[in-house]
Amino acid sequence: MQLDLDIATTLHSGKRSFALQVACQSDSQRIVLLGPSGSGKSLTLKAIAGLVTPASGHIRLNGRTLFDARAGINLAPQQRNVGYLFQDYALFPHLTVRQNVAFGLKRGWSNPRRNERHAAVEHWLSNLGLAELAQQYPDQLSGGQRQRTALARALVAEPAALLLDEPFSALDPTLRGQMRRELSELQTRLQVPMIIITHDPDDARMLGQHVLHLRDGRIDAAPAAQPGPMPAPQLRPA
Repeated sequence: MQLDLDIATTLHSGKRSFALQVACQSDSQRIVLLGPSGSGKSLTLKAIAGLVTPASGHIRLNGRTLFDARAGINLAPQQRNVGYLFQDYALFPHLTVRQNVAFGLKRGWSNPRRNERHAAVEHWLSNLGLAELAQQYPDQLSGGQRQRTALARALVAEPAALLLDEPFSALDPTLRGQMRRELSELQTRLQVPMIIITHDPDDARMLGQHVLHLRDGRIDAAPAAQPGPMPAPQLRPA
């Protein structure tokens, strides 16, 4: 994955304001944005996904321009070909596991039929160990099963990259370690690029090939990489 990110924006709330100014380049398959709450991690991830529009700058992924303020380019979220895993997984409670995954292939807001089968959906149900749970609803699943369902929904559309918003924060400590290992093994097996935001250094150590430290809306001058399972490419500030 090649990420070229150079964005700036300011948010206002009453008399308070928050300035985000993030610039970096990376060719890592696993990029982690690490920082405390309020550092600008979620805002940066949402800008990459197209859920927030920066005031200036550009976002390029794998040589494709997703946003460029000067050129007037701002692709809609559905045009960016990225999968977004929300912090609370955002599963539809009235849809089964199979329907939730199939929703990742839909255009528009019509619900997939309960008994409808699609080869790509069945592939990911099997791949992520969800086939036996396909007819269950989200409130019948464990935290890890809900996360795998959300991952399957994101992967079924064959995204160019996965964006993960605090993917383990809703899990208890024991399950968190297990899911870190599962996600690491999944990424290695599928070679799907990931951009992960987290406040937990253990996430960065386990999953980060390239770690960016965010603080107060900017990349910190702290070490840019954490020891992990794979070598960390060198950060090239833009």
